[in-house]
Amino acid sequence: MPRKVIIASDAQIVVDAGAAVANRGGNAVDAAIATTLSSMCTNLGIIAPGASGFITIWRKGENPIVIDAYAEMPGRGLDSVKFGSGMKEAFFDYGGGTTTMVGYGSVATPGMFAGLSLAAEKYGNLPWSEVVAPAQQQVARGFPVSPVAAEYFSYTHQVIFGWHPDSYRVIHKADGSYLQLGDLVQLPELAQSLQLIAEDGVGVLYGGELGEKITAEIQANQGLLTLEDLAQYRAIERSPILINFGDWEIATNPAPAVGGACLAAMLLLMDKPSLHQWNAATVREIAEIQQAVLQYRSNYLEGASESIIEQQAAHLLEMAAKDDWQQLTKSPSTIHISAVDSDGLACSISASSGYGSGVIAGGTGLWLNNSLGEIELHPQGLHDLSPGTRLTSNMAPTVCRRSDGTVLAIGSPGASRITTAIAQVLFNFISLDLPLEQAISHPRLHFEVFNDTPVIAFETGLKVDALNLTSRQFEGLSMYFGGVQAALGHPTDGLTAAADPRRTGGIAWGEN
Repeated sequence: MPRKVIIASDAQIVVDAGAAVANRGGNAVDAAIATTLSSMCTNLGIIAPGASGFITIWRKGENPIVIDAYAEMPGRGLDSVKFGSGMKEAFFDYGGGTTTMVGYGSVATPGMFAGLSLAAEKYGNLPWSEVVAPAQQQVARGFPVSPVAAEYFSYTHQVIFGWHPDSYRVIHKADGSYLQLGDLVQLPELAQSLQLIAEDGVGVLYGGELGEKITAEIQANQGLLTLEDLAQYRAIERSPILINFGDWEIATNPAPAVGGACLAAMLLLMDKPSLHQWNAATVREIAEIQQAVLQYRSNYLEGASESIIEQQAAHLLEMAAKDDWQQLTKSPSTIHISAVDSDGLACSISASSGYGSGVIAGGTGLWLNNSLGEIELHPQGLHDLSPGTRLTSNMAPTVCRRSDGTVLAIGSPGASRITTAIAQVLFNFISLDLPLEQAISHPRLHFEVFNDTPVIAFETGLKVDALNLTSRQFEGLSMYFGGVQAALGHPTDGLTAAADPRRTGGIAWGEN
């Protein structure tokens, strides 16, 4: 029988790239990689080629793995006096107000291309050049501005993408107005860079011609990224966090990322008979669980060293397994792609470039991240780490398996809302037995500290009258609460997928 592949992400153009690769003989990993590459290049502002992230892969009959392709602290070989410069504050009115740092000094060592290349080499079916081809062809032809990108530009076109001349020219028209939904984007230099990466491999980025162009511009403008940083970067295979939730086994992102531990803790605490329907009591208890886990993250995980994160994450999971959430209180933008195939292979990829540095490296068409400028992930300071240290991440690309052979790839963008979004969808799907599409489109809540006050943000449709915290309501479904993408493979019912309506969403099939 031919292999079938299904992919879910936040835009139709990007899942079409994955389907094209599947139709040429690719498996779920090939399709997910091609989708990710397309998103990194066509989902302007939301993600960028200079992104980093994590790839969770689970083959049928094997142990799952996570490829850590996250950003590193740059600055190898530089004098310490250069640290702390090259950034400026950017405020924009998204989600009630967001502050970040942009500029050359906000650019961390990007890891996504290295991770995707490793995944393709070890777990894919197709040559690297064939996996890159759909994204390269889309960029060469030109592509329309997506609904999510258009909304993002309405907040950020000037403050993030207006200060850098090359970025300004791409995002703005001759009359000074910014790109709108459906406007055609032409990035010939990016198409040329992708052609180089397809033909020569990612080495051209990590120390070759493209790396030299990127680091030359950054070094000339008070940034930290050096050619040595790129040359020494390595994607790392890690053993995921494994927990049981209902009758499913869940594999998610391990330390030094913090998202997987927080997701696992929430699921362990939500796995109880008393939470069997969405009512006021359930909303209150889930809000209290979120508050306990996310305050623990803020107090003990964010800004900590890798060894401390490992210790504290283990302690978090130990307390969650004992249902001791009361004890816990004492103690950008992102994209996600999910793919499964009929062979039982599942791949879940999350990637982020932060809110964007505004830098598009001259002669490359490659937008770069502002991973050093994400204030909420660096409470101890933005340039306080040693070069080569992996940065902290909330991302939690996840794969779930059941003993009957059913497999689910799931994840979400959404910064601090990633873990709460995934946890609620898995609760809906596994505990409440909602169909996948309904599990994703159900209203969500999220605990946060807003204007220095603990608050529950929530979408219309939840019963919040029993909450013991201040609340703020979002009308309808809002992209603020993430964009969960999920692909499901069942041994007899076949493949299905669901894409979050909060971010338009797209699903595509491939067969070979």
